[in-house]
Amino acid sequence: MGSTLILTVRTCQKPLKSLFHQGSSALFTLKTPLCKSSQRPLSARFLCTRDNNPHPGGRQTDGRIGGQNDGQGRVRNGTIRCREEEQWCDNVKERDESPTFLQKPSLPKSVFAAGTAKRTAEILKKKAALVSPDEEQQEKEPTTREKMQPPDRPLSVAEWRKLRESLGNFPRFEIAMMNAMFTAETELDIVKSLLTFVATETGTLSYELLLRYLTLCVRCGHDAEVFDIYDIMRASFPSLDTGASSLFIKLFSRTARWREALTILQDIKKAITPSPRNYGCVISAAMFHGDLTTAWALYDELIEKGLSPHQDTWDSLFKAVGKTKEENGEKTEAISQSEHHERLLGLLLYMRNNQIYPQYSLVCSIKTWFESLTGQNWTGSWTSVSPKGTCRCCGAKLESTQLTDEEYQQLKDRVFTDIIQGHDVYKKTTPQELQKFMLFMKKKPAFDVVIDGLNVANVNTDKRKQSEGLLAVVSELERQGLTVLVLGRKHMLWPSVSWPRHHMDLILQKAHCFFTENISEDDPFLLYATLNSGKSCRFVTRDLMRDHKACLTDMSTRQLFFKWQRGHQLVLNGPVTPRKKVRFQHIFSYDTIVQTSGDSWHLPYDDTVDRSTHEVPQQWLCLTKKH
Repeated sequence: MGSTLILTVRTCQKPLKSLFHQGSSALFTLKTPLCKSSQRPLSARFLCTRDNNPHPGGRQTDGRIGGQNDGQGRVRNGTIRCREEEQWCDNVKERDESPTFLQKPSLPKSVFAAGTAKRTAEILKKKAALVSPDEEQQEKEPTTREKMQPPDRPLSVAEWRKLRESLGNFPRFEIAMMNAMFTAETELDIVKSLLTFVATETGTLSYELLLRYLTLCVRCGHDAEVFDIYDIMRASFPSLDTGASSLFIKLFSRTARWREALTILQDIKKAITPSPRNYGCVISAAMFHGDLTTAWALYDELIEKGLSPHQDTWDSLFKAVGKTKEENGEKTEAISQSEHHERLLGLLLYMRNNQIYPQYSLVCSIKTWFESLTGQNWTGSWTSVSPKGTCRCCGAKLESTQLTDEEYQQLKDRVFTDIIQGHDVYKKTTPQELQKFMLFMKKKPAFDVVIDGLNVANVNTDKRKQSEGLLAVVSELERQGLTVLVLGRKHMLWPSVSWPRHHMDLILQKAHCFFTENISEDDPFLLYATLNSGKSCRFVTRDLMRDHKACLTDMSTRQLFFKWQRGHQLVLNGPVTPRKKVRFQHIFSYDTIVQTSGDSWHLPYDDTVDRSTHEVPQQWLCLTKKH
């Protein structure tokens, strides 16, 4: 077969190393790589306030409010004690007749717990299948490409030609077959027979096909074959694209020729910024061969370029060093072990500052490294955190989700600038409506709870029960002695099936209300009202605010927002009916973040692939130092 290939590709003059079979050669030419109602509304006085006494025996608005001044000329309502010793704020007084939000004491359920979104999606999918089983997606008829299966033995040129004809001679047959071989991890001899067929038919191999062949070899561990391809491509092409270079870096980094990967990395830097994966491969190789100086120099370069390291890069830094530089015969001064120790602790602080959660494999390496430190007596344990925010292993109290005064002011300012006003205030409201709401807030007491009225009402899918559900939530919070603000839209004031007049009358008695225009966004008003009512104010909505968080212009404020949100957002635990107790999902009282007290470390880690970006891990590694 090698002789046939040589006879076919007559135009090739350069002698190249064997690629298909020993003795065969071909010059691969470079091609471009693919690298609602008509009835009259309620009185206009209900648009921005509640009637102080619309019905005899109704709740008085401001006469019952007692407590301390909030420093802005408004009277701050006293707050209530929280379930199981958890308090909204440490500096508020308890009320004797004020039960807290009803939350499940065991197995806390939270919209922010890892895996919740995935489980909810699966449940909804199953329900949808039960409701309309006849509408399940039919299996699509597989296309010719999907039917393609690699042969179980090497084929001759004639056999390959016959196979292509049987599949309709469709374009890019060789690319589709190579993809199928990659998926099936086909034996190398069979792959080579395909390359021989293509070279015989066309006189050359496309760059794309060669790159896919390289990918297959790297994935299947055909290191010797990759070395040959590298020599061929270096001799045939003036430069390599980033795809091929990245594959060569990955391959060389896991062999004794790892320093050649460093050379390829330098070549990539002449054109573009290498990827975190490129850096990570060489860093891992340097660590494995004991070159700590090179490894940390590359890591610093990676961070300086604003790249985010992959977790397997951190994993290699925490794992035990292989050979030392002396064993490798190198004279360069190596980084000291004490400096290496401090740098590794710095990695944990980097995870903390960037709210990064290590995966299980990485946290295992961190645990092993701590326990291997001579004379320090570190012990690692797998644990979880109680609802009160204490480690179930060592009993340490974890950091609270409460923000400092400085952090709170920063968040409040940035939310107003970036989310409420934004680049164009007309996208969410109007300047007149915003000013009206701000004036409304100045005239009212600070609220304990702010409710997104439409969001809460829509928990019940039956439109006839929407106002009923909202009324149930407002009634429960009002029964607890809380000052409540309901944000809604003006159409809710028009009597309809969804919003009967007597339900709205009761809501207006029990809570303060502000109704925006029907085209306005209510979330910015929700955030403004909550943040301007003090640290202990909470808000009720199922909206996870991801779009609004993304509007924040800097990472530190987005992190503060997420921390504040987890400690202040109340989410209803299922549909609401008048005969069913109103229950809210568990609220985190502790911050899920890497934290240390000097003699202990607590690391939340990912033990599931189902965690969404707005969720936090539930499992922890507790590291304690015994004296």
